[in-house]
Amino acid sequence: MLILASALDFIWCAHRTNADGKFVARQIYTGQQTDFGKPVCEVNEMQPQPIKVLVLSGGVIHDYRGCGNAIVNALSEDESFNVTCVEDDLDMLKFDKLEPFDVLVLFYTGGTLTDEQRFGLLKWVSSGRGFVGIHSAADSFRDCPEYRAMLGGHFVTHPPYRQYQVSIVEPSHPITDGLDEFMVTDEQYILDYDRRVRVLATALYRGEAMPVMWVKPWGKGNVFYLALGHDARACQDENFKLLLRRGTKWVASQNV
Repeated sequence: MLILASALDFIWCAHRTNADGKFVARQIYTGQQTDFGKPVCEVNEMQPQPIKVLVLSGGVIHDYRGCGNAIVNALSEDESFNVTCVEDDLDMLKFDKLEPFDVLVLFYTGGTLTDEQRFGLLKWVSSGRGFVGIHSAADSFRDCPEYRAMLGGHFVTHPPYRQYQVSIVEPSHPITDGLDEFMVTDEQYILDYDRRVRVLATALYRGEAMPVMWVKPWGKGNVFYLALGHDARACQDENFKLLLRRGTKWVASQNV
């Protein structure tokens, strides 16, 4: 785009894209026009806008405040995110409350959704936004089959809090790229899940591989579920934090 400020002066704006044609930056030039119609100097380059993330924690049983704070701290270590934290307020799931955000990170246990909250959440994600469910998000809103369908599964039981091994089964995915096997001290969730989800990692339970994280679509939106993160200590694990940040970027459809 060329805008003439005078016979010789101009402003020139170019959009830069990656190999997939996705916008990554905007460059703005200004100065005097040369004989070849090229800019003399580059003034500044605008970076992509931060991902606006809502972290909603609450419910019963779990230390939602400690976990919520740890999640916020983990995301805040990356300048890609602009994080807002809200505790124990399910009205934040109404469509107009979610509308300003790109991603919802949910750490919640139990609870019941009103029709307006249920409709708002499902519509918001399906419109092209991102949802990240952490640990007990699989044990939330038990009387809402639509929520369970959106998430991709639900909690069944768990063995005692212990150390166990997580194995990456989809190493080519952006969330798990470069990772292999690692140990965690956490509460392992045993889940009933939709076999159509894309499982990224598993852990053994009584000789059977159970999912630890998966991704799936919901309408035009993306869903990432991470079963780790029972308490604040587990949410401070370096692998947990890495997976959280990568998963949040992935559901927002930004480069990881």
